[in-house]
Amino acid sequence: MRIGGSTAKDAQRTAGAVISSVDLGDAGLEADITAGMRRCEELLLSELRRGEDFLVEQVTHLAAAGGKRFRPMFALLAAQFGPRPEAPEVTTAATVVELTHLATLYHDDVMDEAELRRGAPSANARWDNSVAILAGDYLFSSASHLLAQLGSDTVLHFARTFRDLVTGQMRESTGCPAGEDPVAHYLRVIREKTGVLIASAGYLGALHSGAGEEVIEALAAYGENVGLVFQIVDDIIDISSDPDESGKTPGTDLREGVFTLPVLYALREEGPAADRLREILDGPVTDDALVAEALDLLARSGGAERAMADVRGYLARAEEAIAELPDIPAKEALRHLAGYTVRRVG
Repeated sequence: MRIGGSTAKDAQRTAGAVISSVDLGDAGLEADITAGMRRCEELLLSELRRGEDFLVEQVTHLAAAGGKRFRPMFALLAAQFGPRPEAPEVTTAATVVELTHLATLYHDDVMDEAELRRGAPSANARWDNSVAILAGDYLFSSASHLLAQLGSDTVLHFARTFRDLVTGQMRESTGCPAGEDPVAHYLRVIREKTGVLIASAGYLGALHSGAGEEVIEALAAYGENVGLVFQIVDDIIDISSDPDESGKTPGTDLREGVFTLPVLYALREEGPAADRLREILDGPVTDDALVAEALDLLARSGGAERAMADVRGYLARAEEAIAELPDIPAKEALRHLAGYTVRRVG
């Protein structure tokens, strides 16, 4: 079977690679989720290859580069709590969330002037900013095309989700207003930029499998809290990871003048090391030696440890959100998924 130039075998390989990185704790559930991920991948690729030949390479660039596919996997797990976990609408909803996530990556790379994404040249580096922006816009249109098949209630829900995504990006771009607590500002940004879309994955997966309202809301709350964990962990990785293990270049946010949670906590400390860190981070840091010095100061601070304490708090909230859900294999899998987000720190 061909999928617009890509094969079903390619989709199977991608789905299998995603599941192999997360132990869901139950062989039967893993088989079901792998099959669901394959259906999502096939739909995603099919949707992106519907357009004119001259734009297919650009709009499939990030999808072809792979990725965690964390959001559609969570949507499929959430669907296990309803009576129709394999409903076609579940596949469509999970794919909508992933298309939206991919679209935001194109736009983020333009705003951040990123050169790499998922180990490959970013779209803006390979082509230019205009192509990257338009490719992201095309992915949004593809998500909208699928949304139209899911009914007006889902469209309304996702319109609110999209509004929050844009609000979060704007909030981050305009910076923390005078008089506002920078930590509170950061947490609002990541809730809007990351938490709401993962929450939406849980909400839509459960909704379209026929789950009840309380179950839907519980899975959305779980998703939001795990989304916050996911982002804070990413920010800890940015200042502390081994690039050979994480595939990330440490200090990327520092170079862009973005202060994440572990950095904000370190800047609140007292003493000569904190004073020097504040001096270095007075603006964007472009000098490699200064970036290295700032990373060393951050490693010796308590910033990452305090951020991890917050991570544990959000994990507890996520666990509380699903405490009353039925004790089926998917519930334990959600706990495995939460653990996976934290283990990425190394």
